[in-house]
Amino acid sequence: MSVLLPDRPHESDPKIPFAWKAAAVLLAALASTTILSQFFRSATSVIGPELIRDLQLSSEALGFSNTAFFVALLIPQVLVGVLFDRIGPRITVSFLSILMVVGAFLHATAESGTGLIVARFITGLGCAGSFMSSVVLISRWYPRRSWTMALSWVFALSQAGFFLAGLPLAAVSEWIGWRVAFAGMGVAAALSGIMFFLFVRDYPPGKRPEATAHVGALAGLRQVLATPGLLRVLALFLVAYTAFASVMLLWAGPYLNDVHGLDAIGRGQVLFGMALFQTVAGLVIGPLDRVFNTRKWVAVANAAVALIALVSLATIRDISTPAAVGLLLLLSAASAYGTILLTHIRSHFPDHLAGRGATTGNMAQLIGAAVLPAITGFIPALFPHAGPGYSPIAYQWIFATLAIALVIGLAVYLTAKDSKPNNPPDPVLEA
Repeated sequence: MSVLLPDRPHESDPKIPFAWKAAAVLLAALASTTILSQFFRSATSVIGPELIRDLQLSSEALGFSNTAFFVALLIPQVLVGVLFDRIGPRITVSFLSILMVVGAFLHATAESGTGLIVARFITGLGCAGSFMSSVVLISRWYPRRSWTMALSWVFALSQAGFFLAGLPLAAVSEWIGWRVAFAGMGVAAALSGIMFFLFVRDYPPGKRPEATAHVGALAGLRQVLATPGLLRVLALFLVAYTAFASVMLLWAGPYLNDVHGLDAIGRGQVLFGMALFQTVAGLVIGPLDRVFNTRKWVAVANAAVALIALVSLATIRDISTPAAVGLLLLLSAASAYGTILLTHIRSHFPDHLAGRGATTGNMAQLIGAAVLPAITGFIPALFPHAGPGYSPIAYQWIFATLAIALVIGLAVYLTAKDSKPNNPPDPVLEA
């Protein structure tokens, strides 16, 4: 049995041989579309100062450009969930990839803050099904006990998007300009969409969708939200990724430039390191729910470490560059518990609601990702600074704001019931 692939496609019929080649292609296709999503999410961080200069952006415009991306991810989630359940992730993600391509080329041609915001909004629409298609397809192809393991591999591979948006993007931007880099990623998005359409299958051989009556979009959303215990898990999911992403995708680049004087290459090296730490940590954290037979307490432990990193960045005055970089790396590693929360959420739902359950859960994450960057975007203006860039105090308040949000989410999540992966596959939460 491989660490990547389950020993059979689903637990209900072990006589059906597992399609190893199809499963490997599925992982490759999921990795390709999530790599692109990660790149576009994080691309404005390392080149933030260049965007501010070339497009004459205010701090509010820079923050809102990132918010626009996550708002665009959020808006179609209910529809994407319905489409996942009715026509399948294959057709849905393939169609959305067209918008991803368009958005990438709009990045390359943006001439103002408004143009950047429009580009990021359309690109966000194109990425709206990327990550949740992984949750849905893996839950169909893999046995319940292997969900977190398989997701951790997909998300670990997706960190290549962070790598590309770090040092490589910085180097390309220095060499031929950030516009060419976005045009190249538009070509990559087109190839990924074609691959997804040609090679992905919504179900493994021998497994067919459950014969259930269609539930309307709003009725399905109400049904999902009424699931006992779900909202307590969503409280942490609302802020867990956002607390990290607001740093990694938006403020790390400007912070390292304004406070620590790092150039584009130096910023790219740090962001590369952050992506590397999260990748390795994701591979380590992913199997821990099976090792300890708990999803809740693995998530709590990691959230606590991430909180320590944010509080330290917020409270240590005149922090040295090595210490700041170390805390950013610690935050990256500790924040790699998203797959644990995703499988905790997914464990609440039967197969016929997998799409809507996954995308409804994702809405919580995206609401946080849309709101927190916008809030932090207003902070630098509150602390006027005579020199170039933003005030170091402003960045401390940004980190403090993210820490407060994580404290609130963690406090609610502590009241949630656990989900134990080694229990029987019935979607019943154990106390």
